[in-house]
Amino acid sequence: MRGSRFISIIVFFVFVQIGFGQNNGAKLLVGKVQEQSTPVEGVNIINNATQAATISDFDGNFSIAVREGDVLVFSAVNLEPVKRRISAEDLTVSSLVVKMTAKEVELKEVVVNENANITAENLGIIPYGQKKYTPAERKVYTATSTSIDKLLNKISGRTAMLKKEVNVEKKEMLFRKLEYLFDENYYTDRLKIPVDDIKGFQLFCVDDTEFAVSLNTKNKTMSMFLITDLARKYLTILENEK
Repeated sequence: MRGSRFISIIVFFVFVQIGFGQNNGAKLLVGKVQEQSTPVEGVNIINNATQAATISDFDGNFSIAVREGDVLVFSAVNLEPVKRRISAEDLTVSSLVVKMTAKEVELKEVVVNENANITAENLGIIPYGQKKYTPAERKVYTATSTSIDKLLNKISGRTAMLKKEVNVEKKEMLFRKLEYLFDENYYTDRLKIPVDDIKGFQLFCVDDTEFAVSLNTKNKTMSMFLITDLARKYLTILENEK
């Protein structure tokens, strides 16, 4: 007798839950979270209307109860948050694909010497305000510092060669800055540069005057704008070489 009464209570609660779900208009939404075309694991998904929450799995898949008009919020540490209002059409698809984009992380400048007060000027090695030269620039200055040296080096072509060294040195410095600015995935996924051509593309970029200025002034926004156009030009060059 007690057993049949217990079963009756369970059946009652099952019908109550079914009835509540029908009145509520809720439906289990199945979807997938992607960044570009890559599934993303560990994305937090919250239904703002009901506060129900879930997390995407290894393949980016998720499921959550929703109604038409509910707003789902997708968030992750390394991704820009996304809000998606559920439409009637969303409830009819077999799997809702939600696209997210990676956050742009501003790279911090690496400080080699934190004690900025210790300089060659403070130590009395060179006078205050004296122009500082790179190794290649010092060679040019030495080669052109006196009229006799200037004449002999101009005849021999050494001055032109040393000035070329200065340009090479400056490009090497720009190249090193560019190497730390973007990771490999940025070139392959965003700019569509083949992985084997990344180094060649970087050299192509530092040859561009505007792009060189953006690197020297640490204007990453401008660098990102210019590098997109440079990538299109470089891909055209690669296509023509085939």
